[in-house]
Parts: sequence; C-alpha cells; structure tokens
Amino acid sequence: MPSFPLSQRTVPALLEMQARRHGDRVLLRVGEVQWRFSEAPAIVARAAGRLAAAGIARGDRVAIMATNSAAFLECLLGCAWLGAIAVPINVASKGPSLQHIFANSAASLLIIEAGLRPSLDTVTNAPALIWDIDALPPAGPPAPPAPVGPGDTLGILYTSGTTGPSKGVCCPHAQYYWWGIVTGRLLGVVEGDVLCTCLPLFHTNALNTFFQALLHGATLVATQRFSASGFYRTLIESGATVTYVLGAMVPILLSRPPAEEERAHRVRVALAPGVPGHLHAIFTARTGITLLDGYGSTETNFTMGTTAAHLKPGSMGPLVDGFAARVADADDNELPPGVAGELLLRAEEPFAFATGYWAMPEKTIEAWRNLWFHTGDRVIRDADGTYRFVDRLKDAIRRRGENVSSFEVEQVLLTHPAIATCAIFPARSELAEDEVMTAIVRKPGATLDPVELTRFCERLLPYFAVPRYVVFDTELPATENGKIQKYKLIERGVTKDTWDREAAGVVLKR
Repeated sequence: MPSFPLSQRTVPALLEMQARRHGDRVLLRVGEVQWRFSEAPAIVARAAGRLAAAGIARGDRVAIMATNSAAFLECLLGCAWLGAIAVPINVASKGPSLQHIFANSAASLLIIEAGLRPSLDTVTNAPALIWDIDALPPAGPPAPPAPVGPGDTLGILYTSGTTGPSKGVCCPHAQYYWWGIVTGRLLGVVEGDVLCTCLPLFHTNALNTFFQALLHGATLVATQRFSASGFYRTLIESGATVTYVLGAMVPILLSRPPAEEERAHRVRVALAPGVPGHLHAIFTARTGITLLDGYGSTETNFTMGTTAAHLKPGSMGPLVDGFAARVADADDNELPPGVAGELLLRAEEPFAFATGYWAMPEKTIEAWRNLWFHTGDRVIRDADGTYRFVDRLKDAIRRRGENVSSFEVEQVLLTHPAIATCAIFPARSELAEDEVMTAIVRKPGATLDPVELTRFCERLLPYFAVPRYVVFDTELPATENGKIQKYKLIERGVTKDTWDREAAGVVLKR
C-alpha cells in the first residue's frame, strides 16, 4: 500500500490521489447508489459547491442527522472539501442532549432526515437553516478544494460525558487517515476487498470504514442497521469479505438457530471489539469468520489490536506501532504488568489523535493532562505485552454499542415532578454489555409507576438511554458530603424488587 506524506493526509488530497490510482474501481455502495473512485472527487466537490452557495464557509459547522446513505457521506465529505466542519449527530438524540449539541457546536446548517424532524420539537435552538437530506438543494458549481491541513478539524463527534454534558471531540483529517491505515492493516484489508458495515456512519467505527476502503482500494457497502435475521443474507448479497460487529451483536447472532447462510458468505474476518473471549471460537466454528478484538475511541485511534495470525481471545491485543501506552495509578505513575490501572495513550504521529473538545478547554486540559490522553478505562497489561479491558472508570454506561451519559439521563429524570433524587448506573446484561438501571426516591406523597416513567423518558431521551430496570428506594446510599455511592447500587444490582421493562413487556416507541 502506498504511503502518503503528512501534507496529503487530508480528505481532498486522498480523494484525488486515490481517484487517479484506482480509477473505475467501486469505492462505495449504499442501496442503489454507487460511487467509483474516479467519480468521488467530483461528487464531493459539487456537494461542497452546494454548501458554499448557501453561505457555508471554512470553519463553519454543519450538523448532519441521518441514517446511513450516500447523501450522508456526500454532505460530510463536502464539508471536509470546503474546509467546513461536519457535526454528525446520533439519530436517537433529542431533548437536553440535542439541545446541548446545537448550543455547543453553534452549527449554521442542519441537514436532517425527514423522519427525524419530530426530534426538533424537543429543542428550542435548532439551526435556522435546515435541509432535508433526501431532497437537498441542487448542487452548486464544483468548489475548489480548500487548503486544509492534516491538523484541521474534519468533524466534531459528540461522545457521552461523565460528570457533565456530552463533549464534542475535534477529529482532524489526519486522524481518519490513521484510522484507515491502522484498522485496515490489522484486518488485512487489500485492494478489491468488500467491507460491509451495518453500523451507523455518525459513529467513528463506521466512518473509519470509509477511510479503510479509500486508502486500501477496497469497496465499502454500508447498510441501514443491524438485523439478526438478515445479517448473513446481507453479507452474501454484498459480496463482503470483511465485516464489523460490536460486543452485543455476537451473542444475539449465536442465540439464533444455526442456518446454512452462516457459511454461505465470503467473509474471512470481522472487527469485533468487546466480544467475550469464550464466544470467539464458538462463533468462528459456526460461521468461518475470525473475530479480531482491539481498542480505540473517538478521541484516539486503533491503538491496540489482535491480528488473525496472533489471536488471543479476551485480549485487546498488543500496542500498535506509532502509539504509546501506560497503565497508571491516580497520579499517572506507571503500574507493573498484572496490575489494573487507567489506560493512558499518546500518538507518535502528528494529528493521529483528536485535538481536544470543542469549546471546552478545561475538559481538554483535564483529559490530556501530563501530555497523555486519559481514557477513563481500567485495563491490565499482561507480561507478554497484551492488554485486557477490566471496566470503566468513567460514569458512563455502554449499551448495545452506544455510550449513555449517566449525568444526562439523571438530569432528565430530575425534571419529573414526582422524583426527589435518582441515580443512573449500569446493570450487567445477558449480551455482555450494560443495561441502564435507575434507583429513584420519590417526593413525599408522590406516586410514580415504572410504565409512566418509561413513557416520560422516551419523549426526552434516546431509546438506548431509557432505563430498562427501575427500583424505588426510600433513600440512596451517600457519602458524608451527600454524593451518591453508585458502587453500592451496582453491587446490589437487580433484585426481586426491581422492575424490568422487558419482562413486563413494555415496548419503547422509537
């Protein structure tokens, strides 16, 4: 694979160079839409021209709230070509979390899917200029590529906060160059591969997949969403050779009866972070697909990972060349192998990591203190140099591939007139990730049942953040200064007094 000088690690330069190199090879397929490498620069330049005609200029923020489509990538890459900054938004966002994103990013334009417009009824500060992504204004004259550098911000991606609102991660052009290089290298992506993802393009995982295809001369096939019943059929019909799953998806797929489709595809490998180690061999035996684990985050990159030649189920793998890691105590002192501590990371290549949090300088300083990025994740480095994930230090919950901010959910619950205080915390799931659980103290004389609470939450929260488990308490465990001791609630977990939305048959209205 050719290398790219630092100055060319930008979206405009990569699109133009790879168009010359790969010509009529297919770069992207989404539904009925197909891009060839040779066509991509012109498509993106026209998208940039559309934005410029609307007054969008270099440095302006453009929010994009839509499911997977070629138009999504057209708009995002058009921003990058123009030097504007894309702000991909989780399509489940609504209420306080969406209000915060609009306020923090100060987006000049919102490009949204028509079916998501009801979410705007839950906020008061949507951008004045709004486009329907399925009926965009006519493309303007192609815009010339802006003189962007590898450290210029390509996008702002919001990731859940721990003690406050979600933070906008400033992701530079070169960060996605390195996402594509490193991930593709670990997966063994080669020219002519077909990469199939059902994960959402508004997250780093799937967005990274586009850059894998672009840099390695492969084809990206992006589908709408994960379907356990249709997963293998999609792999077969797309001609996929590489795919991508999250931790909870593998147990779901294995829970289904074996079928011939599980072996009728061409997929040799899947990126599968967070899949329990004991399921790797079972899944591979049934499907022929090798699962590779690893570690990365929106702020960092694919900093450690296993390869097909060096599998170690249950391990995130060794550190990737070009990155440095430290397992540290509370004072950032390095801990010896076998001792759990916080994972700190650093990049040796320029702009391979995010450059900070948008309009949150104090949070940027806190996270990057001592010149290391503090992941908030507790890991163990084994004597052989591989790393194992233990748990999260952050007050965040990971549910079905989505980060849930305890703070944001608690702020919504506390607006309910019957709730005096509450705590949001993780409960272990049968699918190897977390479920959202809440302990609630009602106001004196107030009544509140779990079904009413669920209906209240689903109007103001993304579906994945609505608590599954609810328990009512007379008081919550707290320190002397009044801070709720969530670890005690986590240790108690689900009890016979806990209401379970799924067991009760209460279905969320998405």
